[in-house]
Amino acid sequence: MTKRQALTGEPRGSIPVSPQGWPFILTLLFAAIVCFVLCWTVTGIICALLLLFCLNFFRDPERETPEGDLVICPADGKVIRAETRKDGSIRIDIFMNVFNVHVNRAPMTGTITAVDYIEGRFVNASFDSASQENERNRFQLEAENGAVITFTQISGLIARRIISYVKEGDHVQAGERIGMIRFGSRVDTLIPEGYTLNVKVGDHVVAGSTILAKSTADAQYEDELAGS
Repeated sequence: MTKRQALTGEPRGSIPVSPQGWPFILTLLFAAIVCFVLCWTVTGIICALLLLFCLNFFRDPERETPEGDLVICPADGKVIRAETRKDGSIRIDIFMNVFNVHVNRAPMTGTITAVDYIEGRFVNASFDSASQENERNRFQLEAENGAVITFTQISGLIARRIISYVKEGDHVQAGERIGMIRFGSRVDTLIPEGYTLNVKVGDHVVAGSTILAKSTADAQYEDELAGS
């Protein structure tokens, strides 16, 4: 097993939990058992509830990723910004609350050309200022078709640990696990001209499955077929 497989948990076994969660899960399981053995019932119940929370938070289910000239969602959560800008590029911001899956995935197949970690604050990730002020990890990916996608993991009010599974020069597949952020956060994605927005503000999206944008040529062709 490679170091990258150890971090991501790929290939994945029968328990869909991120490897990053096991230290928390095993510690809380041990604490709960000790508390119940010693009849510290209230503390044991608290540990058991925290254990259930961690099992839910660190879950990492398999996903089916669509194929084609598509930009795939890098994070589970709610779209808080979806706009086509004046230069034709697209920006999509996704907020992840503590109940979402927090494993992040590559939006396209290609090569990671840059990974930049930036120290910062820990304001609420749903605020616009978070993209410029908070601790963040910015990836630049050059897709096989030459398109350059930028996506950024941003820490939140509670999230204080950004984890990256990939480094500059790594080749990734669309939908592949590339990192995670612990306990509530946000991912911003910048897509170059040549793509058509496929989501709107308020949509709930799924990492590795939801299509954020389609190539403009493909989108126009689908519209023509639908209208014929």
